[in-house]
Amino acid sequence: MSLLAPPGVIDSERFRAFGPRHLKEISEKYGLSGEMREAVRLISQVLPFRVNEYVLSQLIDWERVPEDPIFQLVFPQPGMLDENDMATLEKLSADRADKLLLRDAVRDIRSRLNPHPSGQMEHNVPTLDGERLAGVQHKYRETVLYFPGQGQTCHAYCTYCFRWAQFVGDADLKFSAPAPDRLIAYLRRNPQVSDVLITGGDPMVMSTERLRSHIEPLLDVETVRTIRIGTKSVAYWPQRYVTDQDADDVLRLFEQVVASGRNLALMGHFSHPREFSTDIAQQAVARVRATGALVYCQAPLIAHVNDDADTWAEMWRRELAAGAVPYYLFVERDTGPHEYFKVPLAKALGIFQSAYRQLPGLARTVRGPVMSATPGKVVVDGVEETPDGRFFQLKLAQARNPALVGRPFRARYSTDAAWLDDLELDETVPADIAAAIRGTAPH
Repeated sequence: MSLLAPPGVIDSERFRAFGPRHLKEISEKYGLSGEMREAVRLISQVLPFRVNEYVLSQLIDWERVPEDPIFQLVFPQPGMLDENDMATLEKLSADRADKLLLRDAVRDIRSRLNPHPSGQMEHNVPTLDGERLAGVQHKYRETVLYFPGQGQTCHAYCTYCFRWAQFVGDADLKFSAPAPDRLIAYLRRNPQVSDVLITGGDPMVMSTERLRSHIEPLLDVETVRTIRIGTKSVAYWPQRYVTDQDADDVLRLFEQVVASGRNLALMGHFSHPREFSTDIAQQAVARVRATGALVYCQAPLIAHVNDDADTWAEMWRRELAAGAVPYYLFVERDTGPHEYFKVPLAKALGIFQSAYRQLPGLARTVRGPVMSATPGKVVVDGVEETPDGRFFQLKLAQARNPALVGRPFRARYSTDAAWLDDLELDETVPADIAAAIRGTAPH
C-alpha cells in the first residue's frame, strides 16, 4: 500500500485542543447545559480535561448527552468527586481571595485519589549508577516503559485514565525523561530487556522529528527486539496517520523500525466501538499496518462507557476486521474516580465471557478481565463451585517474579470485590503467590 495520503481524503483541520477555558465555546456550539458546564469546570480543577474538534464533532452523540458513552469518556462527570469535595471546590473557586486555599484543597483531593497505583513510584523506578532513572519504569524482566518528556499529553484525555497524574502539572507526580541517553545506557547494562514500551501521555502527540529522536537510538541496542508505542491517537486523532503535515513521515519512521528487524507494535487504546467506526480511523489503521507494524488493541472495562458484553463483542469484531489484534480487557485501576467507573469482578467476568462467546476464533486472542496490580497482571479466569463455596479462579499472566506466571490460585467469590485488594485469598494459595498478592514478597 502506498504511503501517500489516500485519494479522496479531504485535508482535516489542524489539531486544536480544547480545555476548561473553552467550555463556553463548546457549550455554545454543542448545547452543553449550564449545570453540566459548571460541573466540568469544578472537577477539571482536580482531574485533567482535554478534548478536540474530531472527538466533539465525530464521536460524541450530542442527542444522548450526558449518557452518551463518548461524552462520559472525555468530559468529567458529576459523581466523580465526593460531594463534600465538590462543595469545597465551588466555595473556594467563587472568590479570588481564596486562590491559595483552593490550590491546597485541590492538592489534598488529588492525594486521596491514589495518583500512582500499584507501587509505580516505590517499586517500578530502576536506578543507574545509584540514581533513580527519570521517566523509566521496569516492572517486568523483559519490558521497560519509557516516558519521553515531549509526549506527556494526549490528543484528548480519558476521564478514567490511570495516568491522570501525568497531566495535572505537578512535577512530583509525573514520569518524564528529557532524552533517551540514560535509557540507552540502562538497556546496554540490562540485556534481558527485549521490549521497550514508549508511553505517556501519548507519544504520538510528538512531531515525527521528535519521535524519531527517541526511537532511533533504540535501534542501536541489539538486545531490544520489540518497540511498542502506547497510544490513543487512532481513536482521538487518526489524522496523525492520514492528513497531518508529517503523516507520511511518521509512517516512513515505522517502516525504518520494521526494516531494522524489530517488531513495531502500536498498542491502540479503544474504549468503545464508535472510536473505530469513522472512515479516517479505518484508513489510519490500514496505513499503519501497511508499514509492517502490528496493531494491538486494549482498554479497561468501565461503567457508563462499555460495561456490557455486546459493546465489547462489536469492538473486537471491528478490530479483527481491520487487521488489528484484540489483546486485553483490563479491570479499571484503583485510582482517580475509581468509585464512578469501577465494575465488580464478578460482573466483569460475566461481561467478558459473554462477549468472548460471540467472537470468531481469530478474535479470541483477547485476554481478560485483567488487573494490572502491584505483583503483575492478574487474570480472573472463571468461577469454581466447590463443597466449600464459590471461588474465583485466578492466575498471573505477567509478574515481577517470572516464577509466578501461569500458576493458578483462587480467592473467595464476592459480588462486590472490584480490585485485587478486595479479595480474600484461599488458604490453599501457594506461599510465594500469597506473599506477592499481599505485598509481603521482596520487590
